[in-house]
Amino acid sequence: MHSQRTLRRAISCAGIGLHSGNKVTLSLKPAAANSGIRFRRTDLNGLEVPATVEHVGGINYATVLTRDAVRVDTVEHLLAALVSLGVDNVIVELNSPEVPIMDGSSAPFIYLIQEAGVKQQSQPRKYLKVLRPISLLRGDKRIALYPSDHFKVTYSIAFDHPLLRHQSRTLRISEESFVEEIAPARTFTFLNEVEMLRQQGLAQGGSLDNAIVIGDTGILNNGLRFDDEFVRHKILDVIGDMALLGHPVIGHLVAHRGGHALHTAFAAHVMAERDAWTLVERVGPAAEDATVALPAKAARFTS
Repeated sequence: MHSQRTLRRAISCAGIGLHSGNKVTLSLKPAAANSGIRFRRTDLNGLEVPATVEHVGGINYATVLTRDAVRVDTVEHLLAALVSLGVDNVIVELNSPEVPIMDGSSAPFIYLIQEAGVKQQSQPRKYLKVLRPISLLRGDKRIALYPSDHFKVTYSIAFDHPLLRHQSRTLRISEESFVEEIAPARTFTFLNEVEMLRQQGLAQGGSLDNAIVIGDTGILNNGLRFDDEFVRHKILDVIGDMALLGHPVIGHLVAHRGGHALHTAFAAHVMAERDAWTLVERVGPAAEDATVALPAKAARFTS
């Protein structure tokens, strides 16, 4: 049996909302077992929205959660960090409707969680073990889950751009592999889309400090953190979005040309395919070592 986990102590940071451009203060606080990941709006008298698939409120170049009057945007990078470090239960306090973008990756949130520390709780963690293939097709976009003894992601992207026409990567996800190979990968957008986004009231806080900007012949930033940073960021995004399932996954996730709309629709589809998976409290040592601890309850610049 493997126990649920929460933070040892509260910790805070401040940053800019990618789309709003507003300054945001974020605090991560310990939470009781079985409470999951919950976003709390301190500017709305503490109203909360759980990070679960039924609370997906829209996709606007990011994953959006809503519940009654509560809205929280751009949650995916933080969720990916929390789930990959095995945090099942936490309160995320915000004084604004958007999670700060930080440097466009999960790395700053990894640092925060490591500084706060993680502690075991008395209740067992339940894993979602895939029993048969589950898939979803939308035009030339596709995503699927297959039975496996551990959590693994295969992702491929294809763009009509000379810099990143096609990239693909397969990675068995563990805390170590996520922190070293996925967390630093930044969100990205195309220069010719930036003005369109801003006319729509989006990307008001976007800059070369928090996103890779791709021009006609190359990137505007000083350089990439990985040769295939773009597809690595897609893996980061899908890990955060699949947190909406509410349990760690034991299965092989395969996606092609996906984005937040496909990821979140697939999470809902998986929940509906009740005979395709089962919840288990015990997994083999190898599976546990490689399973991302998705939260008990759960966005980005480009999709």
